[in-house]
Amino acid sequence: MVNIIVELSKYIIIISAIMYTYLCFNIFGYHNAEKKKKMLRKQNMLMFLLQFISFVVLYLEKDDIKIVLFYLAQMILFAATILLYTLLYPKVSRLIVNNMCMLLCIGLIVLTRLSYEKAVKQFVIAAVMIVVSLFVPVIIRKAKFLSEWRKFYAVVGMFSLGVVAVLGKVSYGAKLGFTIGGISIQPSELVKIVFVFFVAASFKKAKDFKNVVITTVIAAIHVLILVASTDLGAALIVFVVYLVMLYVATKQPLYMLAGLGSGSLAAVIAYHLFGHVQTRVIAWKDPFAVYDAGGYQVAQSLFAIGTGGLLGMGLCQGEPDTIPVAAEDFIFSAIAEELGIIFALCLILICLSCYIMFLNIAMQLRNQFYKLIALGLGTCYIFQVFLTIGGVTKFIPSTGVTLPLVSYGGSSLLSTLIMFAIIQGLYILREDEEESIERKKKERKQLQYEREKNEGQKVRSDRRPVRYGAETEAEEPKLRVKGSGKQRTNERGTRTVKPQGTKISQKRRKTETEKETRAKQRIR
Repeated sequence: MVNIIVELSKYIIIISAIMYTYLCFNIFGYHNAEKKKKMLRKQNMLMFLLQFISFVVLYLEKDDIKIVLFYLAQMILFAATILLYTLLYPKVSRLIVNNMCMLLCIGLIVLTRLSYEKAVKQFVIAAVMIVVSLFVPVIIRKAKFLSEWRKFYAVVGMFSLGVVAVLGKVSYGAKLGFTIGGISIQPSELVKIVFVFFVAASFKKAKDFKNVVITTVIAAIHVLILVASTDLGAALIVFVVYLVMLYVATKQPLYMLAGLGSGSLAAVIAYHLFGHVQTRVIAWKDPFAVYDAGGYQVAQSLFAIGTGGLLGMGLCQGEPDTIPVAAEDFIFSAIAEELGIIFALCLILICLSCYIMFLNIAMQLRNQFYKLIALGLGTCYIFQVFLTIGGVTKFIPSTGVTLPLVSYGGSSLLSTLIMFAIIQGLYILREDEEESIERKKKERKQLQYEREKNEGQKVRSDRRPVRYGAETEAEEPKLRVKGSGKQRTNERGTRTVKPQGTKISQKRRKTETEKETRAKQRIR
């Protein structure tokens, strides 16, 4: 019976993911608010259905009552998140909220399958950070001074990365962070957000060549510190984010070409300087040829993806434990093995729909500072997704970055939730801008209507009465006036106006006179 439920659940999970993903993109084609709300509610129902079916399978396979309690806690968290965002911020983007909860839901399902302890830690961090993130949109909306803190952002970013370079603990060949009180902290995750604010503030201040050089030097210092820490994944993200923001802000293709050239040169230098970079490149070329010398991770990842096929093995039916760091860097491989490639593609498309929303917000914002922030955060998010999935599928060399909101990692989860909250604040600002524009249009139309109305009343009050159908005073002397042939005075002088009926009266009198004369002649 358990095997039947597990097998059927696989199809229900895949169908739910497909329908949810379809709604993510179909919603862009509708402008009716009621239709959008219905589609968003359907997304919530599909998410809760997927979560329920997944935890039923996990409970049946593990037979642990803690999983039931953990499921209830997650359900309450996601329902409260959706409800609080909707109540506190009526103008919030529900699609971004739904996608955030869906990605967290998928991550917690897979982490519960891999390690219940890690899943609980991830849940606690997510709950705390969601509460904190609820305050971020109002800060973005009310704080008008954020664009003035350029120096502060630069100092905080370089100082945080410098501390890691000096005191950081080496993990997988890179200094990623340090541990305080049993809590692992990776400052580079938060520095990415601070760096985006720095670049946006700098280009808002000026876009001349001098300012571009200064900004580029500070950005290069960030990258060099990360390279010195051998955190090449974060260095690559910072570099690409800066290049995109630079091109959009200045619209100079030469800057883009120069950046690509220098980036390519830096990649070659890094390959010759760092041994673990050479190992990852060799493993990328042919992981099976160097299976015992660095290619084990990528090879196991490819085995898992190939084993899962289109529909997957089913929850708890595969062997994701054989994949190194499956809960962190290679979680996408674990998802593809047990839930299938179709489900994995739906996951990629959900991330892509988030990026489309980020770009949509960036294009519609009028403030240059906020526009660049939305663009920078969106680029940072989608490029990290690309690096993670590209690394585990052997599309590019592995860079050791996590899949946002899905992989296990407190710092990554913290920074991504703050990133989404900032985007929500920018979305609310965009809605405020649109309302302000519509209100100004209505005010202009009302003022124009009142002005025309007042001018019309003034023209009518200034006119003197014009007689006999004349439209203007100048036309009045030209018209034939009914009545007697008396003299009238106007601006052209005095003249006699003959009545219209004068000729008719004279003919009638002449005829009557002739008749009387003939009658008298007959009598005589």
